Amino acid sequence: MFSEEIKTLRRLGFRHLLLQVLNFASVIASGLMLWKGLGLFFNTESPIVVVLSGSMEPAFYRGDLLFLTNPVNERYHTGDITVYKIPGAQIPIVHRVLETHDILVSNSTTRSKKDPFAKYAPGPNQLLLTKGDNNHVDDIELYQGLDFLERRHIIGKVRGFLPYIGYVTIAMNDFPQLKYALLGGLGLLALVQRE
Repeated sequence: MFSEEIKTLRRLGFRHLLLQVLNFASVIASGLMLWKGLGLFFNTESPIVVVLSGSMEPAFYRGDLLFLTNPVNERYHTGDITVYKIPGAQIPIVHRVLETHDILVSNSTTRSKKDPFAKYAPGPNQLLLTKGDNNHVDDIELYQGLDFLERRHIIGKVRGFLPYIGYVTIAMNDFPQLKYALLGGLGLLALVQRE
């Protein structure tokens, strides 16, 4: 099946093969640096996310690619579409802000169980309640014991999107064999390329 490619690899020699491996590693490293650079520039751990469910239809459909920013000094408002992640959950959630509450917790606030603000850090805090456009109830059940989302749970605010581009990611997650075949094919292509 790959006999022609193996003959080509043997003919090219070890130095050429090593050069191709280094070129492939350079492309991968450049992609990772670009991802981290975008994350730093837009102040978000994930500047691009894929919609994985239909909870935000008709605004966003499954497979849409979303572009995020998370400006430090910008407040979130009712109607903003946010992406958040609850500690312990692996998958970020894309939902619309339903309510916002700005609170100021002073250093002198007693840390008792009866004080509703005792669990928040001292200083200004913005609390958010979200809901998917296609859901019937708000997201309190998703918050795993939290009453509201805090700013630290927010990955970013949606600034733009490309429809259906993320289906490639969904297909690779749903069918891991496809992911390995694609990566193997790209690796083999990089090794036998003659440049």
